[in-house]
Amino acid sequence: MEGNPISRAEHEEFRRRMEEHHKRQDKRLEILEESLKETRKLAASVERLASSMERMAQEQERQGERLETLENRDGEKWRKVVGYAVTAVVGIILGFLARYIGLA
Repeated sequence: MEGNPISRAEHEEFRRRMEEHHKRQDKRLEILEESLKETRKLAASVERLASSMERMAQEQERQGERLETLENRDGEKWRKVVGYAVTAVVGIILGFLARYIGLA
């Protein structure tokens, strides 16, 4: 130990400053802990959002496939109707021509 002991007043001042320092540190730790809680909540929300978006993307892909199937089915029906109509018109024309030239 040194030869110069500190006075009671100096000791009390040092103790008071240390207590203030500890209070500030405690407050900083409390703020950090709260911030960490909020960060964890945010990370969990982002994870749920990512999962939800992934499910929506999968559902949208399935709906796209179903829509494509429906569109193709309507297109196929339309092509059949047009094909039948063309066949009928060609048949009528051939029948008319056959009758005109005396084959029927």
